[in-house]
Amino acid sequence: MRIGMALNYSGGFKETVAELADYEKAGLDIVFVAEAYSFDAVSQMGYIAAKTERLQIASGILPIYSRTPTLLAMTAAGMDFVSDGRFTLGLGASGPQVIEGFHGVPYTAPLGRTREVIEICRQVWKRERLTYEGRHYTIPLPADQGTGLGKPLKIINHPVRDRIPVVVAAIGPKNVELSAELAEGWEPIFYMPEKAADVWGASLAEGRAKRDPALGELDVIAQAALAIGDDVSDWLELGRPMAALYIGGMGAKGKNFYNDLARRYGYEKEAEQIQNLYLDGKKDEAAALVPQELLEKMSLIGSEGHVRDRLQAMRESGVTTINVTPLGRTHEERIQLIEKVRDLAS
Repeated sequence: MRIGMALNYSGGFKETVAELADYEKAGLDIVFVAEAYSFDAVSQMGYIAAKTERLQIASGILPIYSRTPTLLAMTAAGMDFVSDGRFTLGLGASGPQVIEGFHGVPYTAPLGRTREVIEICRQVWKRERLTYEGRHYTIPLPADQGTGLGKPLKIINHPVRDRIPVVVAAIGPKNVELSAELAEGWEPIFYMPEKAADVWGASLAEGRAKRDPALGELDVIAQAALAIGDDVSDWLELGRPMAALYIGGMGAKGKNFYNDLARRYGYEKEAEQIQNLYLDGKKDEAAALVPQELLEKMSLIGSEGHVRDRLQAMRESGVTTINVTPLGRTHEERIQLIEKVRDLAS
């Protein structure tokens, strides 16, 4: 099981990157850089590539709407070049709040666009002269839609790899099926190993049935807060505001993917109450209703034995990469947590 870590996109980036060498030595395998509506992830990942030697670097995630498919392919190839083949292209649809609210682009056909983006990227990396006729992207642009001067081109540089790993962030049934069919990796959110098979098992099976064997086994990337000790349960409370934000505030009624996931987990009543409170501006009250079981089962917080058991549950459910958030008061404590979870996972 690989050990990953996501970098905080809200601030302190240079300070965090300065510490990455220590995490690398402690056994961290891969670092994920988010974008959302913060600074762009690409400039930060390039900075990480220059400051590390072994660490894998992944976008977590680049939205498919804010860049053309060809630019996503060029960016991935460039990141793979400056990192000497250590890059993973994490893609996702994000959500209408960000895509329409921040980028001003219609949030349409996320499933179809994801498929076409991946197919186009792989053509670019193989240095094929790019021609693509899809439902959402046509390359070159048809003559009647532009100047008529567009012609098929191939990327000038020779990519380090002609197949850069692609990870898709997805939680909806069809999106998860697509991830299992086309991508090297799948990254869900709020992953509960005990309920994963009930919620996603059928979608994963349908996608794997259509999967090209050349892709290898699907890398399943779960996220978990990490704290190890006999008196660490208070750290669980840090997850409440974020869970409430996603379940309650990421979208409108009937159009919130994370609220839908909470319902599919069996928390229908709580999901409705959290959303009602959050949309009414009662964020603290909403956070208080986040189910304790959800916080506990999707985290690695507890005694060493408890964390070992939770890792085993993750592994048995199919997780191959555990993307942790080490919760310690000092840099030294967080490094020790990576060392411990590395040992427990191996």
